[in-house]
Amino acid sequence: MPVIVALIACALLVGLASFHALLLSGKPWGRFVFGGDHDLLPDRLRQGSGLAIAIYLLFVLITLQGVGLISPFSELVGIIAMWVIPVAFFANFVMNARSRSRSEQLVSGPINLVLAALTLIVAITGRVPLN
Repeated sequence: MPVIVALIACALLVGLASFHALLLSGKPWGRFVFGGDHDLLPDRLRQGSGLAIAIYLLFVLITLQGVGLISPFSELVGIIAMWVIPVAFFANFVMNARSRSRSEQLVSGPINLVLAALTLIVAITGRVPLN
């Protein structure tokens, strides 16, 4: 079960990374991120999208390690990071819920809440012994 939950979380993370790649390329969907003030992101927020891509892909690696499918990090780093990820997504959910952007509240907020729940499940149940 934890592996399936982790794979669902990773699919969502790759989807978010892809969405930010589209924002980085100039798609006018900025109302869903960064406070929703810009449909077309200015350069400084495009840099934020670039950073978000890197973070989401790092979260994929950590989540896959959390269920023992890969082991790119030491076990201690993986365990600590796997507990940090749900906290980060819950914090994002709170910030999205407080956003002035209705689009961010209705779309980004629930996505972050779902990711917080999925990654928390992985953190609690997902430790499969690494070979």
